[in-house]
Amino acid sequence: MTRWWQRPWIVPFAAIVVIFVAFSIPPYLSFDPARSRVPQPPELGVAHFWLLVPHVLFGSVALASSVFQIWPWFRRRHPVAHRRLGRVYVFGGVLPAGIAALTIGSLSPFGPATRASNMLLAAVWLYVTAKGWRAARHRRFGEHRRWMIRSFALTASIITNRIWGAIFVIALMPQLETTFHGDEGLLAWVASAATAWLGWTIPLLIAEWWLERDRSRRGAGARRSAEPAEPRDRVIAS
Repeated sequence: MTRWWQRPWIVPFAAIVVIFVAFSIPPYLSFDPARSRVPQPPELGVAHFWLLVPHVLFGSVALASSVFQIWPWFRRRHPVAHRRLGRVYVFGGVLPAGIAALTIGSLSPFGPATRASNMLLAAVWLYVTAKGWRAARHRRFGEHRRWMIRSFALTASIITNRIWGAIFVIALMPQLETTFHGDEGLLAWVASAATAWLGWTIPLLIAEWWLERDRSRRGAGARRSAEPAEPRDRVIAS
């Protein structure tokens, strides 16, 4: 059996999640709209902040609980805790965060392309998580695992989103006075749109690639197990 310390990726991933949550939550725990990191769109004004707060807090619950949910050692050794944390992940994390995201995503101050991405991401996130939960309820655990891997990819995309954002801002800033004619708002719209789409589609594509690779590997293993053993005397004679 693989022991917990033999999964070298879980420790750095958990550290990244802790750092990310510790950085993201404080402005919203202050309940001060002036500290919001997202500009308030005129359609909602300060109400945007009060929708953003539950999205950030519940999203942080989903992200933090996902660390344990994807940890194979934890799932095997603590199945009851895995099921209970699964309920926290779905009902205390993804569901309320996704519903809030549908509203605030449709009113993003960073333009229509970002709005479209945010709304589609929220809808897909809710859909794949609901499919995973339903599969577990019907004890279809292989299907449950595949849907929840997709859900995790979308949950963790908030981290990759920040990475893409930094990349696009750094890459586009030298073109501020040329391509964007000094318009910082336009640059922000373009960088945000590219970030919003790549931030979740790439993790989801990687998850699909991994699932397909895993399916092929399991299928090959099953075929080898089903093949009849070659007679011993024939092996020796050859």
